[in-house]
Amino acid sequence: MNATDRGVLDTSTLILLGRLADTSALPAEPLITAVTLAELSVGPLVAPSPRERAARQAHLQQAEADFEPLPFDAAAARSFGQVAASLRRAGRKPAARTHDAMIAAMAVAHGLPLHTCNPADFYEIDGLTVVAVPHPDQ
Repeated sequence: MNATDRGVLDTSTLILLGRLADTSALPAEPLITAVTLAELSVGPLVAPSPRERAARQAHLQQAEADFEPLPFDAAAARSFGQVAASLRRAGRKPAARTHDAMIAAMAVAHGLPLHTCNPADFYEIDGLTVVAVPHPDQ
């Protein structure tokens, strides 16, 4: 498997993974980031019902079992500056999408494409290759 067969899934794509009808845009070796695990860990704590809490906890535990997340390391921190600057130049506020910007920075730092069902969240980020994954609800 070469580097082009690997790619980072953003949090929304990981959540929707089981519902995707068209998986052709997914990488052969999907990766997630520690930021995605952080986002998923919030879900059970803010769930509106015990049933939803259990479903979100199961999703988090499955992600933890299935993936070894990429860390937010020094290289990602340096890439984050580039990502934030790209967003500002595009007239977007990086603080409003901090988690997405951190995930993008990790993909850039590792030279990996980002596979997402929400490509508009990641456009105009210098150095980031965005792969649009068809959203199951569209």
